[in-house]
Amino acid sequence: MTDDALAQELIDMTEQDRKLQSGALSDDFTAQLAHRRVTVHNGDRLAKILDNHGWPTISSVGVEAARRAWLVAQHADGQLDLQRKALTLMTQAVEAGDADPQHLAMLRDRVMVNEGRRQIYGTQIAGVVDGAPVPWPCEDPERMDERRAEVGLDPFLVHVTKHAPA
Repeated sequence: MTDDALAQELIDMTEQDRKLQSGALSDDFTAQLAHRRVTVHNGDRLAKILDNHGWPTISSVGVEAARRAWLVAQHADGQLDLQRKALTLMTQAVEAGDADPQHLAMLRDRVMVNEGRRQIYGTQIAGVVDGAPVPWPCEDPERMDERRAEVGLDPFLVHVTKHAPA
């Protein structure tokens, strides 16, 4: 049985994030600060949810709300302890077949980059060089696409081509 109230809360939490995200990527300091305030608030709330409910799994909140929980953790870059806890709980949920392995791969890469380590799946982009996205350094880059395939991610070049600005 799904927790509809928790599912709706997770969806609502990320709506403000989505509205402010373009400003976070701009040079506008006020917009960046507004987005940061929302992501920190959402991260604080997710920490309480994790303490009280564990990871919001697909069976407990539905596919979309589970994705939104991952999104909150993914955007909590200033809250590395929260990201690590979410990673641990989400790993257990994926092992139980109740969370998306692609989301886990992206969160794992995000945590590793935030810890100053090399990522595994190449999901975190460091910048753009000559119009092409360049991932943060990756462990064993020759096998990156093999690891991506294991969790259901497109090959890196397919992914960045799909998501390139038009």
